[in-house]
Amino acid sequence: MEAAFTDTGAPVRFTAIDVETANPNMASICSVGAARFENEQLVGEWYTLTDPQDYFDAMNVSIHGIEERDVIGAPRFADVIARLNDLVGESVAVSHMSFDRTAIRRASQRCSVVPPEWRWLDSSMVARRTWADCARSGYGLADLCDRIGYDLADHHNALADAKAAGHVLLAAMTEGGRSLSELLERVQKPINPSSHYSSRVVRDGNPDGTLNGEVVVFTGALEIPRREAADLAAAVGCEVASSVTKKTTLLVVGDTDVAQLAGHAKSSKHRKAEVLMAQGVPIRIIGESDFRELVSVD
Repeated sequence: MEAAFTDTGAPVRFTAIDVETANPNMASICSVGAARFENEQLVGEWYTLTDPQDYFDAMNVSIHGIEERDVIGAPRFADVIARLNDLVGESVAVSHMSFDRTAIRRASQRCSVVPPEWRWLDSSMVARRTWADCARSGYGLADLCDRIGYDLADHHNALADAKAAGHVLLAAMTEGGRSLSELLERVQKPINPSSHYSSRVVRDGNPDGTLNGEVVVFTGALEIPRREAADLAAAVGCEVASSVTKKTTLLVVGDTDVAQLAGHAKSSKHRKAEVLMAQGVPIRIIGESDFRELVSVD
């Protein structure tokens, strides 16, 4: 259930992390993968299933293949985060996009532990600033692995995705001739330094936002006004749409609706999203509180 951690003992430059969740609640982490890199080499890896103490949604299971029976006897997140803190230590924590970072924060809050204060680096943001044709699209993990010739044979396995994110970062460092510290500074700057994003409310999304390329749709009863939710989404780069289509990448569901997903009625947008997901459309479904945490990540 939990793989032994192997390590060469070399100083760690960065640790790539990926998680999978049992259901649309981002705190429901059911597996964690971590890969440590030093001097352009993978020097250690760790994987564990995690008992989220929550239900498993069929759509999530169809993506990562982990079922409730698989996590019986697995450690809970409070134990897992302690191990991750040891593995990351003082190194940079790398994730591909902000979802894993937000999930770890949400899961920490759920189990009443202090969320880790790691220094994070988003490998998708690095890729968007390294390869010009990836600035607006094509920076998904699978697409980038195809670009750099890395074999992502088990996509949506947490360890496989963590290792892939690490290799994407290494390839970007080589391509751009930048060190890790330089990339940490580069991602804080616009993709195109000569462009200026207006501070007014827009629905096309901030082109330099961390979630640029995401197409978000809202459904269910939200605690904040839809207009405010749309403002938050656009500010971090999301295009806001009114209906679910094949272009949709993110469906935000009211927290009350999320709590009722196990065997209860779902909105027409939710049902349509699941139909498209079953057809292979990469839509992620999350709750409103997870969305608000996601757009607040700095």
